[in-house]
Amino acid sequence: MTLPAGTPERIEITSYTWPEVSAGTDLAALVASTTDTADGDVVVVTSKVVSKAEGRVASRAREDAVADEAVRVVARRGPTVIAETRHGLVMAAAGVDASNVESGVCVALPLDPDASARRLRDDLFASTGRNVAVVITDTSGRAWRNGQIDIAIGCAGLPAMVDLAGTHDTFGNVLAVTAPALADEVASATDLVKGKTTGRPIAVVRGLSWAVLDPGDHGTGASALVRAAADDLFGLGTREAVTAAVLRGDEAALSHFPRRIPSDPDPFEGLEAEHPGVRITRTPRSRPPDPGGEDTCQPSVGPNGQGGWLVRVDIREPASPAAWMAAGALDARIEALAAAHGLCATVLATAAAAPIGTAAADQGASTDWRTVTQTYWSVA
Repeated sequence: MTLPAGTPERIEITSYTWPEVSAGTDLAALVASTTDTADGDVVVVTSKVVSKAEGRVASRAREDAVADEAVRVVARRGPTVIAETRHGLVMAAAGVDASNVESGVCVALPLDPDASARRLRDDLFASTGRNVAVVITDTSGRAWRNGQIDIAIGCAGLPAMVDLAGTHDTFGNVLAVTAPALADEVASATDLVKGKTTGRPIAVVRGLSWAVLDPGDHGTGASALVRAAADDLFGLGTREAVTAAVLRGDEAALSHFPRRIPSDPDPFEGLEAEHPGVRITRTPRSRPPDPGGEDTCQPSVGPNGQGGWLVRVDIREPASPAAWMAAGALDARIEALAAAHGLCATVLATAAAAPIGTAAADQGASTDWRTVTQTYWSVA
């Protein structure tokens, strides 16, 4: 959806006081009886009241609730756990909250916030005849900034994003990737009047009728705002990313390394041996060497990032224990870098191979170098 020429210069946001919500509360009836809505309005409610109405409240230890709601831990520092929920949201404590409830009680996010938003929108249209959009919000931190803001975790009848690609700015420049997260902007704006301790968990936004979709058309939902794992440049915490690359056993964590694109740098660039008796050579290739005949492969990686790198670790003989340890450490660092870049291995040589022969000598290398490992790392 693109912004119309008549985008309003002013919107109105009004919050309303609500009674305590419990399991089974008819949210549509509560909205209708406590708010003033009109066609084209956006009704914004906090996830807390939706969760309460849907029975997502339990008396249990918060850490147990977090363990149940998290599908993976993104980062952990002491008692702080940043985790991904079943919805794909990455939030502190997997969205589990213990505020605005009795002591010892935890509230989890709605099972399907987009479905909750659609249901509330349909119920409001059926009971009032008014075509409104619905946004369900929750509080979230930001990876690069202190503090929290409200974001949209559920959305119906409102585009989650507005695609401005191809339009022009006021100087005539073509916008390439600009896509305001409209649902998040609405969520954050309404928190200015809802607050956290006011007992006003609902707000109505007036002035965005241009963005409200027709009845029955709910749009993509807030799930469209969740970035795909392969495109997420920050899918793991710093420590967790190193751990995943070194151990290579956590497939869920490894899947959150960003996919390579053609303009990415050489994954092994800057990697050097830390012992004079060990060396590393690497060559970009469109395919692995052919062990059965003459190799005519051009040393390049394809235009779509296809192909890989032939990486060889050699050791000078006679080798000291320190040199062998350095060679092993170098190979481990190669494997960690390969994991971080999502590369697959084809092992071509190991320490049992014969010393390097004429080809290496022709390049000025001494024949007392022995290949420890020779691996073709290719784009997965």
